[in-house]
Amino acid sequence: MSAAAPPRVLYVTDLAYEAKGRRYCDEDILFSSRLRRDFTVATCHPADAARLMGAFDGVVVRNSGPVIHYRERYDAFRERALADGVRVYNPLNGRGDMAGKQYLVELSAAGLPVIPTVDRAEDLGRLPDADEYVVKPKDGADSIGMRFVPREGLAGLTELGDSLVQPRIPFLYEVSFYFVDHDFQYALHAPDPERRWELVPYEARAVDLDFAGKFIDWNTLDHGIQRVDACRAPDGELLLVELEDLNPYLSLGLLDETTRDAFIARTVVSLRELLS
Repeated sequence: MSAAAPPRVLYVTDLAYEAKGRRYCDEDILFSSRLRRDFTVATCHPADAARLMGAFDGVVVRNSGPVIHYRERYDAFRERALADGVRVYNPLNGRGDMAGKQYLVELSAAGLPVIPTVDRAEDLGRLPDADEYVVKPKDGADSIGMRFVPREGLAGLTELGDSLVQPRIPFLYEVSFYFVDHDFQYALHAPDPERRWELVPYEARAVDLDFAGKFIDWNTLDHGIQRVDACRAPDGELLLVELEDLNPYLSLGLLDETTRDAFIARTVVSLRELLS
């Protein structure tokens, strides 16, 4: 009797997207080639996913670029996938960046350790005093549409629309925690705040993992890859910057072989569980 055919996976990525400080194509060539050991893998651009996914057992959304660049096609993909019961990795019920940045407002209002965030002009007074404030679109990514407003310009923000406002915090550094399902895998940090993607390994302490785990537990994903981005405030506290649960860049090329192999192996287990 012949062995069962491996599951067929449509791997969604934009290999041509030019991201600041990152090479999407290198990471996805590596990752998809490793998945081929366990799955039959075909690669496609995010704009083509909706019409192609019916021929596959599941869809893996990886470095597909900011959705804002192809919003209508992404919405069509999402609508069809949900209607047809397509298994998507990450599943489409995430509450983090996958659904826009409204969650930052909600988490801030709930008192969780998040950079203070509001999305209504009448709530601007709730923000702590700062020299500058950041205004960013809720559906933005890669700093698209982000602008800075001095303290004296805050009163002029009378209509925020689909934007949110945060104080610009003079943080010490940024750190990212990477999870598969609810299992912590590794952490990387940028020692220089001006060089976000010049990352080095970070030895996460128990208190750091307690912080990151709060947001993984808050999210609704049983399967998938998540990246918890945080900044170390001047008082030493970690504050959430974003919970990336749609297509987080993984910086696999910066990992040692043992860590990278363990991460990919854990992802294979997670993906198999989802497809089964």
